[in-house]
Amino acid sequence: MHLRDLKNYLTELAENNNRPWFIMNKPRYDILREEFLELVTQLIVELGKFDPAVKFCNPKKALFRINRDVRFAHDKSPYKTRFSAAVAPNDMRRPSMAGGPTYYFQLDGEGRLLFGAGEYMPPPHRVKALRRAMVEDAAGFSKVLKNKNLKLRYGTIQNEGKLQRPPKGFDADHEHIEFIKLKSFFVWTEIDLDLNKPELLLPLIANGMRDAYPLVAWMRSARVDEEEAA
Repeated sequence: MHLRDLKNYLTELAENNNRPWFIMNKPRYDILREEFLELVTQLIVELGKFDPAVKFCNPKKALFRINRDVRFAHDKSPYKTRFSAAVAPNDMRRPSMAGGPTYYFQLDGEGRLLFGAGEYMPPPHRVKALRRAMVEDAAGFSKVLKNKNLKLRYGTIQNEGKLQRPPKGFDADHEHIEFIKLKSFFVWTEIDLDLNKPELLLPLIANGMRDAYPLVAWMRSARVDEEEAA
């Protein structure tokens, strides 16, 4: 992928976030979008080598639209200033659907790459399932948190969106109570790319997501109450 071209395009889009500019530069966007789709296609192949559950995902469904949903937003800018994609089994990557862990990455106009995995703001039935799993499989969850590659790459689960007090029914003294109080369960990291070495992008993302796989696998084991999911 032509990373420098993508950076320049997204930087200019941020400075000219309006429909006329976007239409005038649509040929640039189309080329970059095709390159990004090819990157996602190759990434799914690499993910499938260690996570068969996503081996046959549709790369087109993994891509996020560049159009922003501005219906309830204060910022009415019509376009996102990043290219992003998410990969999950059965292409169920959106939290409003069934839920479940997702691999995610994005490229922005600053030349930065963000990638990670987990469940970002999952639906209530998934939050309950994950919290219960932290209690019922406390040892398994501890093992994931101590995973060497996960810790080196990401540190720990991001502390974004957290209850001030333990949720009802959970022991305040439980060893994982600070994780049980979370509303999102996601690991991610952000780095500045070497725009002159685009060939390093795919292995960088794939290896990073491999390091997150122990968390993804554990999350999939969290049982959902059918009545809560209905």
